[in-house]
Amino acid sequence: MSKPRRALAATAVLLATVLASSVAAPPAQAAGAIDDPVPEQQIQSRLGLVLTEYAAFPKSEPVPAPTDRRLVRHARINTIMEVPDGSGRRAVPDLNGLLYLVRHGVPHVYLDVASAFAPRFFSGRGLGQGFGYVAFHPDFRRNGRFYTVHTEAASSTTEVPDYAQSSVLFHGIITEWTATDPVAETFAGSRREVLRIGFAGQVHGIQEINFNPTARRGDPDYGLLYIAVGDGGIGVRTTDPQNLAMPHGKLLRIDPLGTDAPNGRYGIPPSNPFVGRAGALGEIYALGMRDPHRFSWDRATGRMYLGHIGEHAIEAIYEVRAGDNLGWSEREGAFVFDKTATNPCDRILPLPADDARYGYTYPVAAYDHEPAPGWNCTSDVGVAVAGGFVYRGRDVPALRGRYVFGDLVDGRVFYTEVSQMRRGGDPAPIHRLALFDAAGNPVRMQDLSAPGAPGDPERVDLRFGTDAQGELYLLAKANGRIWKVTGTREFAHARVGRTTVRGTMRAENWAPVTPAKWRFTGREVILAEAGVARPGPRRPFEYAVLTAGPEFGAVEIRAEVRLDTPVEVTNRDVIIVFGWRSDTEFYYAHLSTDNTIYPHNGIFKVDNADRERIDHQWNGRSEGAAPAITDAAWHRVRVRHLPATGEIAVYVDGARDPLMTARDTTFPSGRVGFGSFDNVGSLRHLTVRGTPA
Repeated sequence: MSKPRRALAATAVLLATVLASSVAAPPAQAAGAIDDPVPEQQIQSRLGLVLTEYAAFPKSEPVPAPTDRRLVRHARINTIMEVPDGSGRRAVPDLNGLLYLVRHGVPHVYLDVASAFAPRFFSGRGLGQGFGYVAFHPDFRRNGRFYTVHTEAASSTTEVPDYAQSSVLFHGIITEWTATDPVAETFAGSRREVLRIGFAGQVHGIQEINFNPTARRGDPDYGLLYIAVGDGGIGVRTTDPQNLAMPHGKLLRIDPLGTDAPNGRYGIPPSNPFVGRAGALGEIYALGMRDPHRFSWDRATGRMYLGHIGEHAIEAIYEVRAGDNLGWSEREGAFVFDKTATNPCDRILPLPADDARYGYTYPVAAYDHEPAPGWNCTSDVGVAVAGGFVYRGRDVPALRGRYVFGDLVDGRVFYTEVSQMRRGGDPAPIHRLALFDAAGNPVRMQDLSAPGAPGDPERVDLRFGTDAQGELYLLAKANGRIWKVTGTREFAHARVGRTTVRGTMRAENWAPVTPAKWRFTGREVILAEAGVARPGPRRPFEYAVLTAGPEFGAVEIRAEVRLDTPVEVTNRDVIIVFGWRSDTEFYYAHLSTDNTIYPHNGIFKVDNADRERIDHQWNGRSEGAAPAITDAAWHRVRVRHLPATGEIAVYVDGARDPLMTARDTTFPSGRVGFGSFDNVGSLRHLTVRGTPA
């Protein structure tokens, strides 16, 4: 390395350690830690995406061999994007070192990034280490230039970073490649280093790099490279994300073809918000970030949306503009983050009354981690946002104007309405999308990604991508496959049949477990006395089965129910039984005030064993769908069961979207019923319609 470059690096480190942040310090700690910062539930959408497999990638291995099982994946593919040359080729980077080009769903290796930087290249430590991302210059067809991010262990190189945290553990390097022939199917050409940043940790390095696809030739933003730089995993212990003398915890914007940067290898756009400010890096576009994982632009409006992975509380989507400060690590989402708290569980606090004067930018959508009671606050809950795209394609009209994103760990896929994502307003409601395979079967991403998935098959490692037409793709590292969104379906929407049951309120048409506990008025079915546990598998204590009419296969049940146990009892419930074949073989929908424990407010199966929860809404640790009933009033309930596909949906009070959904094919037919575990309640206006078994 040249002496001038070493001097630049030393100057940067010095600035980072002696220059105070230009951002005002937050006020003193507010009182009252918040346990549930985002109490709003995600809304289960009736809308589902149809996913058609597009491509599958060869197995790849991290270097060195990983010790973290989360890195043991089939192929660590990170995104899919169109090469901007009109060829129809799509690029897919694998963190383990290969850049693929894909034609008509068939991948081939275009460039071996790992070999190009061997033996310094490494991908075996830290979830984002390796060949992280690729970005093609918008003039690639003419100039052949594209850019990559990769990581090297600091101990493996004598290169000095342009900017660095103290005690550097690894380097994140941006490289410019120039293809001799841009239309060639394998790379041949030259490369040069653009920027090298040193990080003190092995996580939260350089994440996405990209060009604004909405900028056209002549626009000020055309050809400028955006670089999302994490805090190195040490933002809680330092002020780096708020320190304008450092690039860490920032979104940078550079001109990769310019030369006026301190290292002479790129340019600093004069329109960047901190250009000319004493002690501030001109490269900074926005600041205050922990792990700015993915960002994209709405092709219709040019607005940028960024998915920001939180510490242990908030997963957020931000609309980012020049000069924004997202607040980390003084803020996490729209909350004070108290770094001084003795108990790490008490770090999330309400905003102070004078918060507006600090000028932080807050999320336009957010969800929290919903940890289990008593969890270790220093551990990973297994929740992380995967930023996505505003859909502006043509093939899936139902998605237009919706920002589609997800959770990269468990593979849930969400959307928000762009019209509701307003800066300075309340966060937009988050809707959870159903998923279907190409044959129309309801699936989860765990189902699609599990085959061939090494390591943790429950961890999807979900990512998103788009093509030149704005069509949407989903990727899973778990099995190294990509699916294209090819359409939409509504969950549990198929016809159930037209056969109905008469006399649903007559006493003689009901068979209770314990007749003495029931009253039948002709207008209502009343469970007047709470049931008690019975021998055998754990299941509802007291229920009555409707004996009139046939057993049904596909069925829709409509009724009004009331929880007659006093509202002061938080775990009160009633159940709707369906698919009943015997006292130890049936489904039931549990309607409860409490949604925080496993046996409540969900869809369950009793199959000659203790009841098993099967609904999609339970997060596996602490929370399910929003409470179904919280008062003493009558509520309309609708249950749809389609045994052919296993789809089950439960609707409350006329909502167009289901409160709960599940898929299970154990019981192809059965009877319906009503009851509770150990509470009392009433049912009226029961109708049953479907197809006789």
